Amino acid sequence: MQSVLGDKKAILILLGPALLVYTLVKLVPVFWSLGLTFYTGNPLSGFDFVGLDNFSRFAEDPQARSALWFTLKYAFVLSAGQIVLGYALALLYVFVLRRASTFVRTVVFFPTVLPTVAVALLFNSLFATGQRDGPVNSGLESVGLSAVDWFSTGTGTFVVAIVMELWRSMGFYAVLLYAGLVDIPEETLESARLEGATGWRLVRHVVLPLSLPVLLSSVIFSVNNTLKVFDTLLALNNGGPGGETTPLTLYMYRTVFNYADYGYGSTIAFVLTVMCLLVTLMVFRSARRDITRA
Repeated sequence: MQSVLGDKKAILILLGPALLVYTLVKLVPVFWSLGLTFYTGNPLSGFDFVGLDNFSRFAEDPQARSALWFTLKYAFVLSAGQIVLGYALALLYVFVLRRASTFVRTVVFFPTVLPTVAVALLFNSLFATGQRDGPVNSGLESVGLSAVDWFSTGTGTFVVAIVMELWRSMGFYAVLLYAGLVDIPEETLESARLEGATGWRLVRHVVLPLSLPVLLSSVIFSVNNTLKVFDTLLALNNGGPGGETTPLTLYMYRTVFNYADYGYGSTIAFVLTVMCLLVTLMVFRSARRDITRA
């Protein structure tokens, strides 16, 4: 093994094909998209160089600002819910259910493997109103409340989207965080209990600091996924009503495929990429600062 790893030709032969595929599939499209931000047009009509005009257009575009605001709001609320519910479930698995948690973990995790579009259509039916009220509105009417037209307002659609995604994804984050909690040495927990740390004090001063690495990884994973939301909102209400629940990804899709403006669509994609990068750097910087203080 040492002789192979020390042979540069062998390393090139072993890694060359993988690096070539990665370059063609990942790096080339990224740089191609970055280059398109300086142009307007499409392959049929041709491209015209516009410099930084696409970025100026994005800053002045009210639809882009609305999509940006909704994307940030959606990512913040959903990520907070995913991490809090996931961590609470993970604590339940480890400290309450213990060995009996296998069945519960399986049941809670099951929605994660369902197709996103199928889940969106399911929740569209659950919250439906009109001639065919869904179970939610039927339940509201059964207790004397009036039915709610959830999908006629941006707020109603936003609430349904958050509830749907929390139901679908909390099992995944629960398992992810559970894997970090079970790695905490039992001797450490027992020592903390002998020192009088129980309940919330045990979680706050022992469990939380020791599970911080996997918790931060979950935050980064959650925020980056929610910033790139697309198919959920498309299938749920097509980004409506109007454009009130249209994220940047859906706005980018429509710009490219409906209006054939590849340059402006690439600009929106670039802004979204920068947002994901900034969030990741912010989380890492915050984690490093907490570790330094500790």
